[in-house]
Parts: sequence; C-alpha cells; structure tokens
Amino acid sequence: MFTSQVLKTNLVAVVLGFFVVSVAAVHAQPTAPSAAGGLEAAVPPTSEVSTNPTFLRDVQPLILGKCARCHNSEGSFLPDWTDYKTAYVHREEIKRRVWDSWKGQYFKQAMPAGNCQECQTITEADRALFRAWVDSGAPLGTAPEAGGPKTKAERIQLGRRLFVTMCATCHQTAGQGIANKYPPLAGSDYLNADKQQAIRILIHGKQGELVVNGQKYDNVMPAFPLSNEDIANALTYTYNNFGNSGKEVTPEEVKALRAEKYTPANTGKPAKTSPNQFE
Repeated sequence: MFTSQVLKTNLVAVVLGFFVVSVAAVHAQPTAPSAAGGLEAAVPPTSEVSTNPTFLRDVQPLILGKCARCHNSEGSFLPDWTDYKTAYVHREEIKRRVWDSWKGQYFKQAMPAGNCQECQTITEADRALFRAWVDSGAPLGTAPEAGGPKTKAERIQLGRRLFVTMCATCHQTAGQGIANKYPPLAGSDYLNADKQQAIRILIHGKQGELVVNGQKYDNVMPAFPLSNEDIANALTYTYNNFGNSGKEVTPEEVKALRAEKYTPANTGKPAKTSPNQFE
C-alpha cells in the first residue's frame, strides 16, 4: 500500500515537472522580428562567412522547392517559411521536423510530410543544410547579386539551378510533369503559347483548371518570392530545354508585368499583392 502511494506521488511529480518545462519552453519562444523598419534584436546578424548556409542564398531556395506548397504566404493555417522573419521564429521546429524527426529523434511527423513529391525528392544533404543553418544561428545572409545584363547562355545556366531546386519537385527533372497532378513543361503548348502568361503565373501563382497538351489539370501553384532576375532565368532555361520554343525572358519584361494591376481569371477579384523583398 505504501509502495503504491509512493509510485503515485512520483508519477504526479513527473507529470507536473514535464508540464512546467513545456510551458517554459513555449514562453521562451523568440519573438518574430518587426515587420516595420529594420530587423530587430531578435534577428541574428547577417552571416558573412560564405561556407556557412544563409537563408537568402541557401535555405530559401530549398524552402521554395521542398516546403512552399504548404508553407507559403497564401496559407491560412501553416506558417510562411518563405519569409525570413517567420522562418527564424520557427527555426528550431523546422530543424526538428526536417532533420530530427527524419532521424527518429523527435515525436512529430517528419517533413516534408507523407508521400508527397517533396518528400520523395528531398535529399539527406538538403536536410543537413537546414540543420546546419539553424545550428549556425539561422543567419539571413544576402541574396546572390544579379549583376549586370547577362547573355542568353548565362541566363539559361543560372535558370537551371532554380529549376532543379524548385520546379523539378513537381514538374520533374525532364519537365514531363505528373499525370493528373502537375502539368508538363516539356513541349507544353500552354507554356509556349504566351510568354506573358507564363511570367504572370510565376509572379502571382495559379489556381484553377487549365488544359496542357489536351489534358486537364486542376491544382494550385503558390506565388513564390522570386526576384525579376530569378523569374527571367528560370523561364529562359525552361523555354530553351525540353523541346520548347527557345524564347528568352528578361528581368525588364518581368518588372513591367509585376507593376500591372492583375486580376486572376478564376476569381474576378484583384490579386492580393504584397511587397517583394527583392524589389
């Protein structure tokens, strides 16, 4: 009887202790940097060490390719990890879900979750980069400089990296897409018919039905925080591969379309616009 009472007392103590630690951890969560003005004290200084991963140079492209279908600015329930301030606040959870859970060291489901395309294409090196970024203080860094005007060949080469990192997750490395889910970019009549339409999709995203090469697709492509240079490079690469038309897209063309008033055809309402961190 006495032993049973002691065990009950110890169990209550353990449960209470776990509750106190959990509450303390929640209240210790760092606050998000202020949206107005500069980055506040909660945000670590920009990393100047090129060998260390930074958000703008290394992590954001991975997030765009592996996480942004769920964690984007248009979602209502999940945090927008494409935004540095949000990703910084959630950095420890990102590391736990992307690395620790994958290694069986955290109780929640590993991310990317389920059997999605992102889960199938993310590599151990990608996961390790997330971990290294968090462990090094989650620095913002600086975006790669766009530099001066580029030749078409240079734009294609830069676009290839963006395509492999971001686009290939859904549209596949050869641009063939996935039947009934993600439309092909290879030999795409939809893509080749209207260059401005393609640019607008990368700026604003796309939701609703479309027909590509005679097949219907109805899915969502979120708007990604890409610079004018990024969009020009990615589209120029795509147009000059996979049996497409060989067009070139310039940053000036993207800038002009970004400035126009845009109304999505499927809603009849003006698109939600937000400042682009690269502009």
